[in-house]
Amino acid sequence: MTGMDVREELHRLGGVADRATLVALTSRAEVEAALRSGDVVRHARGHYGLPVADEAVRTAAALSGVVSHRSAALHWGWELKTVPVRPEVTVRRKRRLSPQQRSLAAVHWADLAVDEVSGPATSPRRTLVDCLRTLPFDEALAVADSALRHGSATREKLAEVADSVRGAGAARCRRVARHASAAAANPFESVLRAIAIDVPGINVVPQVVIRDPGFEVRCDLVDVSRRVVLEADSFAWHGDRSALRWDARRYDNLVVRGWLVLRFAWEDVMHDQDYVRHTLRAIGELVHRQAQVRQPRACDA
Repeated sequence: MTGMDVREELHRLGGVADRATLVALTSRAEVEAALRSGDVVRHARGHYGLPVADEAVRTAAALSGVVSHRSAALHWGWELKTVPVRPEVTVRRKRRLSPQQRSLAAVHWADLAVDEVSGPATSPRRTLVDCLRTLPFDEALAVADSALRHGSATREKLAEVADSVRGAGAARCRRVARHASAAAANPFESVLRAIAIDVPGINVVPQVVIRDPGFEVRCDLVDVSRRVVLEADSFAWHGDRSALRWDARRYDNLVVRGWLVLRFAWEDVMHDQDYVRHTLRAIGELVHRQAQVRQPRACDA
């Protein structure tokens, strides 16, 4: 492993991660080396992130603004689908910036109330509003799931925040709030669920435990009524033969118990969503056809 590998894993994890996860995916020595080189920074005890969060704070100060949108989400320790290439910063509406200053960040203009700013960044509430209002559905859902997962908001609070939004993006905010879940394990899973939400004939719930006599397994996304399992499959967790064997048995046991299991790679979920969407439509149609075959015809009753 190299420092580049550690950074790559952090990107896949959404920009922030706890030490145990990062060490499991790389190694203790590589994490320490990445810290020494500055490729990775320590945000809090046991939690690490890409240096983009610190860069955003410095850039916001240079522009007399505040860290906002996805950069603020990283500041609050929320994982993202996509880590922004440039810091995202909000400045007051009448603030004039030179072309050179604008090149430093993705700049947003807004007059923020005092309670919408916390330290160098927008408050968690304002950060949620900005992200839910402006990001595509899959990215916004990943942010909302992460905020719930980390206890930065509750479902009730998220719904209240979404309901308070008026104007452009209000409907988008409310849609994300309806579907957000603290049970989602990571952005990879959140994005896969976002794709599935838009596919008729599939209705998945995150992190469902499937039990049978002598068998119990937690699955990423499950449509219980249709007996369909979607797994957000990361190569990083299958790094040795024992892990591969355990997963093979896990999926075999699901199939022999009547579950349809689909395994999706990170690259497809993040970068080839048409393929994922087409596959989910096909499985929905397959389940529908199978249900029709099982139903007795009127003449057979």
